[in-house]
Amino acid sequence: MQHDDVDSLRRSSAAWRLLRADTAPLVLSFLGTLFVEDNVRAIPESELVARLDDHLWAVDGRAARASGTEPRYPRAPQAYVDHWTHPDQSWLRAWYPPGSAEPHYDATPAVEQAVRWVASLRGRGFVGTESRLNTVFELLRQLAVGTQTDPAERLRELEERRAAIDDEIAQVRAGRVAVLDAAAQRDRYQQLTQTAADLLSDFREVEANFRSLDRELRERITGWDGAKGELLEEVVRSRTAIAESDQGRSFHAFYDFLLDRRRQEEFAALVERVQSLDAIAPDVVRPAPGTPGPAVDAAAQAAAREQEHRRLRRVHYDWLDAGERTQATVRTLSEQLRRFLDDQVWLENRRVMDILRGVEAKALAARDVARAAGRAGAPPGMPVDAVAPEVVLPTERPLFTPRPTARLDSDHVEVGDDDFEVDALYDQVHVDPERLARTVRATLSRPGGPGEVALADLLADAPLEHGLAELVTYLSLEDPRFVVVHDDERSDEVRWEGEAPAGPVAEDGAPDPVVRVARLPRVTYARRTSGSPPGGPPAARPDARPDAAPDPSPEETP
Repeated sequence: MQHDDVDSLRRSSAAWRLLRADTAPLVLSFLGTLFVEDNVRAIPESELVARLDDHLWAVDGRAARASGTEPRYPRAPQAYVDHWTHPDQSWLRAWYPPGSAEPHYDATPAVEQAVRWVASLRGRGFVGTESRLNTVFELLRQLAVGTQTDPAERLRELEERRAAIDDEIAQVRAGRVAVLDAAAQRDRYQQLTQTAADLLSDFREVEANFRSLDRELRERITGWDGAKGELLEEVVRSRTAIAESDQGRSFHAFYDFLLDRRRQEEFAALVERVQSLDAIAPDVVRPAPGTPGPAVDAAAQAAAREQEHRRLRRVHYDWLDAGERTQATVRTLSEQLRRFLDDQVWLENRRVMDILRGVEAKALAARDVARAAGRAGAPPGMPVDAVAPEVVLPTERPLFTPRPTARLDSDHVEVGDDDFEVDALYDQVHVDPERLARTVRATLSRPGGPGEVALADLLADAPLEHGLAELVTYLSLEDPRFVVVHDDERSDEVRWEGEAPAGPVAEDGAPDPVVRVARLPRVTYARRTSGSPPGGPPAARPDARPDAAPDPSPEETP
């Protein structure tokens, strides 16, 4: 580490400024609890100020009022929030979500770094090194094996691993099962909890790096002086570079891993199994030997350990929330970049429109000059074949798309199970309208008849054979030799016998008949006379209403 690098970090690092600030205990305790421990990723300003007010009262206000002294943090909560958001501090990031007029806040990666460093200063009663050494060797092995291109060498590595696994299987079958002792269990569990917490805190840094890449892209767009095609190519290349960067690929691979439901269930089951171990469950954070001050209360130790257990049990949900937040940030940045480009295009289009309006103004002025010249003699101008060119490009024609043909394979036809009723497919009722029309015509042509007959009277002589279907067909009859007149002011009842769908059965085995009644407006069939137009009513029925439409669904009551 060079002196100049350290000096530059001291002047530019927001985390360093936070640790040097007089209000560092307030900032770390409040922002660390809210944004790091509780994993809050976005909070409205009103709620943030209210929580800070409660925290100030709990930390400083009650003691200052009781002792009558000046409080240690005298400023208002809103003033502290504005101070922490200022670019000179950069401990909070403020933005306006879409559709919201209230700013929202989130901690910056500097707060995560400062909280992590302060937490590392606490003494640990147990410091494990074996698990980290195993992690180093495992990472080295993955690098060495994963980058090996020689097939023979890869086979040798795999055979060695298989031999080790076979030897372990033989040991287990012989009853010699090697288990981790209590110290090794605590060592690995300590590294597990630390790695899980560090992984959660890295999401804010990943999100900040995405924002930094997007900001650099916007700066290049703003200062671009080349062609439009080159700009779009640069934009596409930059967006692809963000997604294809090492950080982007690592994040997307991690997020895809989290979305695997099987992995989530496996993680939850493993955490529950590990936390039930005797060496893990009673383990608490112990002060380091030689740490000054009184010993930590046992109840406080147990409460802290239980809180750590709860956080680990739901840490994969926190990972999902943080990952979704980062994904939403990338989507929002892409949408904002698209709008930014649209604004740039709109400005260029506005310039084009200004030029076109200038051309139109000059054309109008030339028109006035041409009219004046036309009155004096021949107007200026020249003939043109067309006002616009007609461009026909061969590449605009669509390509031929063959229709897909389905092949019917009848070689392996299997007989299905007869597990449904097919009677309904054959029990179909067909009503012949011509037969009903012949019945009406025969009734109207009786010698000495009045030339008209009501539907109810007609059905009294010729009862319905097919029930409601036949009645509806009567209502929809059309014939050139008679007309159908509907009278809504009067009504008739039509009765017929039908079979009940489910009911008592007579002695002969046939279902008992049921009488059904339909009430409908009076329908009259009248013989067409020579004075009646086609489709119109007869002249002999002045009280009828031929304009009334038939009721397509008469009321049917059993």
